[in-house]
Amino acid sequence: MSDPISDMLTRIRNASLTNKEKIRVPYSRLKFEIARLLEKEGWIERVKVIKAKKISETEMEIKLKYSAEGKPAISEIRRISRPGRRIYQNHLKMPKILNGFGMAIISTSLGLMSDKEARKRKVGGEVICEIW
Repeated sequence: MSDPISDMLTRIRNASLTNKEKIRVPYSRLKFEIARLLEKEGWIERVKVIKAKKISETEMEIKLKYSAEGKPAISEIRRISRPGRRIYQNHLKMPKILNGFGMAIISTSLGLMSDKEARKRKVGGEVICEIW
């Protein structure tokens, strides 16, 4: 697989469209940090690591979040920076997703953070994905 982050985002998108409660994705530290940021910002309900005997078989379980009416919290999740085309922004040109109702995940020198936090800390970086 050439882009495991895209694979994780696609699994989340497809699961939320079919109203699945939980999904499992192969574990990596970057994917876990992305999922933790989604949990912190309220886009997913919970993320936990399911350890296996082999590190290559370790997985993450992501519990998706839905409204009382059954609508998914994530209506769209899109990969921006890809392995073949990296997209970097400084804090002045940081994307504002749906006038602040959405969120972009930025990989900075200070770690992963939301676009709002990156603007506040005046730090730029690679735009990983957009969520709304």
